[in-house]
Amino acid sequence: MKHLLTVIIIHFWILASIGQTINYSTKDAEGKTKLLGKINKEGLSQAPFNDWFSKNYANYSVDKTLAKSIKKELNSYSIKVFLGTWCSDSKRQVPRLYKVLEAIDFPKEQLEVYALDNSKTAYKQSPNGEEKGLNIHHVPTFIFYKNGEEINRIIESPKVTFENDISAILKGDYRSNYHIANYVHTLLQDHEIHELKAMEPHLLPQLLEYVKGSRELNALGYVKLRNGNVDAAIYIFDLNVKMFPYKSQVYNSIAEAYYINKNYHDALKNYNTVLSMTPKDKNAKKMIRVLRKLLK
Repeated sequence: MKHLLTVIIIHFWILASIGQTINYSTKDAEGKTKLLGKINKEGLSQAPFNDWFSKNYANYSVDKTLAKSIKKELNSYSIKVFLGTWCSDSKRQVPRLYKVLEAIDFPKEQLEVYALDNSKTAYKQSPNGEEKGLNIHHVPTFIFYKNGEEINRIIESPKVTFENDISAILKGDYRSNYHIANYVHTLLQDHEIHELKAMEPHLLPQLLEYVKGSRELNALGYVKLRNGNVDAAIYIFDLNVKMFPYKSQVYNSIAEAYYINKNYHDALKNYNTVLSMTPKDKNAKKMIRVLRKLLK
């Protein structure tokens, strides 16, 4: 019996180490339960997640005609889903995708679903790192692959419906939400930061034309920051400051990045800007006190 118990424990440890543990749940700082890592519909159908999953699944009506038209080709694809069980968009959209896929008998083995964290130390990360290298900056993100190659992705929510958006993806006529965040991520892969700064007179007008507000790049910046890529985060936050100089949040974000990078002078400067724009900001007041002590 003791030997059998040891074998079982080792078996579960091996599964966890290779990312196969399904529906691992934990609690956040407020005591709310969340799923992390590889999950499936069965896990989402359990309490407390079933409160929103079952309702949003039942309330969605699939366009059967359009679903039928995408069935044959989509079944040659595989899909990866990255969500947060703490995220309102994930709660709304993921049940809808499940319903569409089930309406066309999409092969279960071709669907992988991963729940990401929202803690400060593991922001939009999975315990086993399945999101690494995939530029997941908003959740949910639905990535469509064919023959192992990413074809396109739906980010946060479909532009129309899943049936319509997937049809556009299959036709090669689709641009996802948050296109600018994806574009800036690619620029950072292909160029050094000093090169990008030299390109800014031409780059900034392009970004401003298509960016979906200050939150788009702010989310990307925080993903970089929490992953330890502080220089990239500062560059992204600096772009945001230049594009949205009237938003206090952009100064708050770059101030935090400068603080983490131990550039206390620039951190203090930007927290002072936050306070000048929002005089009641408690975090800015607190950080200004901290930084003044550090600079002494």
